[in-house]
This record gives sequence, structure tokens and C-alpha cells, in this order.
Amino acid sequence: MPAGARLVTIKGEFERSLIDAIQEASPDGILVVDDRGTILSHNRRLFEVFDIPLEALPGDHGGNLEGYPEQTPLVLALDRLEAPEAFLQRVRELYDDPSLEDHCELVLKDGRTLERFSRALWGHDSRYLGRVWFFRDITSRKDVEHNLEALARRDPLTGVANRRHFFELAESEVSRARRYGTALSLIMLDLDHFKRINDQFGHAAGDRILTRFCHGAASLLRETDLLARLGGEEFIVLLPGTPLDGAVQLAERLRCHAEAEIVEEASNPIRYTVSAGVATLALEDSSIEATMRRADAALYAAKVAGRNCTRYQVIGV
Repeated sequence: MPAGARLVTIKGEFERSLIDAIQEASPDGILVVDDRGTILSHNRRLFEVFDIPLEALPGDHGGNLEGYPEQTPLVLALDRLEAPEAFLQRVRELYDDPSLEDHCELVLKDGRTLERFSRALWGHDSRYLGRVWFFRDITSRKDVEHNLEALARRDPLTGVANRRHFFELAESEVSRARRYGTALSLIMLDLDHFKRINDQFGHAAGDRILTRFCHGAASLLRETDLLARLGGEEFIVLLPGTPLDGAVQLAERLRCHAEAEIVEEASNPIRYTVSAGVATLALEDSSIEATMRRADAALYAAKVAGRNCTRYQVIGV
């Protein structure tokens, strides 16, 4: 064999070996197809990310699908997707227009999330050669993102929603109530003489009381209700679909629950109470803040009345 031909052969073998090594070392599942949809190469990780056992693949291939049509693994992958039709539609769009690139997330039926990236392969003469696909399992990353997002919406001490999350949700609930003509009520809650508890028993005891109150209050709420900490010992409950009388009844149950609770602190039983103010979204309210002002005024009236009671306020009262 001439030296030049031998060099070309060695170079070709080296490049192929290098490509194989890179594909098998990759954390991504990789699939490369030509312009007719025939599989040129892939790695074993492709089957792992979709949880496709090799024995499920048709044919006597030993795990190597080179030369097979891409539909061979595609049919099995589709069965594992939550939205297979959307997947197929995007695949068609990419093959109809090779200039398109794709970067998206795929949700699997087993709860995992895959990141998909695809781009066309072009020759030196700008001729379309085929397409390469990458699939990476990003479930762990998505879990971290979801946890961080949840933490950003929660009060770190009590675990209930924080002020920011309350206003985010309240804005959408106001829009929903306006659209469908449904009721939306608020309960403002404030622990009575809380500074006195902190001064007498310490802030650690005060923190335990706040946490116990929230746990007890949450047990009395529906899944659609939202308990949030506005700050300090002040809380608010968002009640979608609840008229004024229902909100007042719930406020009383929350108040009675707190009144009956005893928190043990270094063998000292601590009792506490809450005051409540209730208001309902009115047509005149330009935002949830207007409703909150009436609920806060009702809460102030409860404090003036001697605390450990519930008051409500409506427009014009």
C-alpha cells in the first residue's frame, strides 16, 4: 500500500476510534443519522437515558444499530415520553428545515427530565449530510432548581409562604375572581402580646410558638387556601372562592385553635392567642392591597376590642 494511502487509512481509523471514545465517554445519549434517516453512529448512553434495554430492540445487532433506520430506537423512546406527539411534530419540523437547531426539555413518564439538543451536519459544499442528537438526563438539576424555587417562596422559620409568594399568588387570584365573578377573602392574623412572650421566655420559645401556630393553622385550611407570613408575628390567609361569612367562620376556628393550644417551654406551659381581621375583595378594590387595608383595619378593631377576637370590615364600614 502506498505510504499516502496508508496514512489516509490510519488517519481514518484514528478519527473513528476517537469519535467512538468521545461518544462512549459522553454523559449524553448521542444519535447521528444521515440525510435519509439511517443511523450512522450512537452510544450506549442513548438507550440508558431513555431506559431502553438492549433486548427490547428488534434485530440481531448486539447493541449496535449502525445502518438501521432511526425509527428503530425512536418507537421505543416515544413510548417513554409524556408528550410523544409534540416530540414527533418537532422532529418533523427539524427534518423539514435542516437549518433549525433544537434545544428543549422532555418529560418522561417515569418522572425524569431529559435535555435535548440537535443540529444539522453540513459538508464543505453546504450540502446537508444529516443530523446529530444529544439527550442528557437533567433530573437532578431540575430537582435542585425546584427546591431552590420552593425555598425562595417559603418563610425559612415556619415553612409557610413568604410575603413575596403571597403577592404573586394573590395577583393571579384577583384576576381569576374578576374573570369568573367568584369571591375572594382575606384573613389578617396577629399573635397577641408576642413581644411579651419573647421577653419572658426568649426568642427561641417565640419561634416555636410561631411554628406551632402555622402547623395548626395549615391543618384547618383547604389545599386552595394560602397561609403566608407577612413579617414578625403577622400572618395572612388567602381564601379563593370564599365569601365573607365563610372567611369569618374560618378566622374563628383559627382563633379558637390558637387559644386552646399549650406550648411547653422548659416545663413552663405557654398559652397564646391571636386576633383576626377579615375582608372580601370588592368591585371597588383596584388591587389586593385595597382588600388588605380593610382586613388590617378590621384586625386593628379586634386589637382595640381587647384582642383574641375576630372582626370584619366591608366597603363603607
